[in-house]
Amino acid sequence: MPELPEVEITRRGIEPFILGRTITGVAVRNPNLRWRVPRNIARDVVGQEVKRVLRRGKYLLFECTGGWLILHLGMSGSLRVIDARTPPREHDHLDLVFGDTALRLRDPRRFGAVLWQRGNIEAHPLLARLGVEPLGDAFSTEFLYRMTRGRRAGIKQVLMNARIVVGIGNIYANEGLFRAGIHPRTRSGSLSRPRCARLVEAVRGTLRAALAAGGSSLRDFVHSDGASGYFQQQYCVYGRAGLPCRACGAPIRVARLGQRSSFYCAKCQK
Repeated sequence: MPELPEVEITRRGIEPFILGRTITGVAVRNPNLRWRVPRNIARDVVGQEVKRVLRRGKYLLFECTGGWLILHLGMSGSLRVIDARTPPREHDHLDLVFGDTALRLRDPRRFGAVLWQRGNIEAHPLLARLGVEPLGDAFSTEFLYRMTRGRRAGIKQVLMNARIVVGIGNIYANEGLFRAGIHPRTRSGSLSRPRCARLVEAVRGTLRAALAAGGSSLRDFVHSDGASGYFQQQYCVYGRAGLPCRACGAPIRVARLGQRSSFYCAKCQK
């Protein structure tokens, strides 16, 4: 699933092509995404000017003159900037047209979303209970220390809890914990302030490195121009079960934690 770096890279890629432009058409080829595309989406958005292109967690938000478009890439989605005359391929479910340019949603597994919201975007049910942004000031040592008090869950599960901190999926939780030297099963409530501080900086560093590398392209994710990300070449633990740790040489282990595979070095992470 595209995580925060991939969604932010998508936002940066599409913004120059749609900011300040007016939506002139919508082509819905398959409305049956994770949530059905609203029946009246064309009536609502055609004629709307895109005033801002934002990201909240893994959601892309287009502020328009009369409301907000909410887009989610789901597990396999991508947004491409194309010539509006480009014929669609299989899994090209929706186009937002801006004159001679189109923003095309490709989503083979159909877990993405395109929704419309009038009024206060922060009140939308998908956004109202989201946690803090990990690259924002609110994600601090004191915040993480406070949010982990009394919790018995493993710290990896806390990092992936979108009601606490948004946008950190399985890849970047694994990599951030390795950088911090913290085992993914470590009980959250046992973390000291110094270890929380180390983890906050490790998560930030991991996300920034992923952004610099263009994100991770494991299956379907590509940039808005069709290019791939390369952060997967820098993985220290994710997907490297049995391979030697880049730091100490011990074999990387894998275990199931919270229904997801957790990769770690038993020697480097305590």
